[in-house]
Amino acid sequence: MLGYQKILVALDINSPGNLVMSKALAVADSPSKLNLLYVTFAQTYFEPYGIAFENDELINLQEQSEHRLEEIAVTSGVPKENTHVAVGSPADEIHRYAERIGADLIVIGTHGQSGLKLLLGSTANGVLHGVKCDVLAVKV
Repeated sequence: MLGYQKILVALDINSPGNLVMSKALAVADSPSKLNLLYVTFAQTYFEPYGIAFENDELINLQEQSEHRLEEIAVTSGVPKENTHVAVGSPADEIHRYAERIGADLIVIGTHGQSGLKLLLGSTANGVLHGVKCDVLAVKV
């Protein structure tokens, strides 16, 4: 294998049949080298669209996300302590967690839009800018 020791896997927990997770497991020597991250948007991202959440609803949303991410971890053999849910801008939070754990690879899914985003997708494109490690973009 490529010898990656700390792999950050940025997941969309709502994506059916997670191809990103499959690719990350294929690259890793062991599931214990994977750290799973799901990023949900902060309340400020929803307010311009007329969607407001109470603090209890935000806490519940985060708890549901943590539970779903832990389910993915258990079925993949990833230790529960290697699961992380963050609130904020996905690209910024992925950068932050990659730095925090000393990641040498980030695995992220991409849907693609147009131009460079056609190849990478907006979040994946944002992750590439300023990242200090390898990035594996998985077409989903």
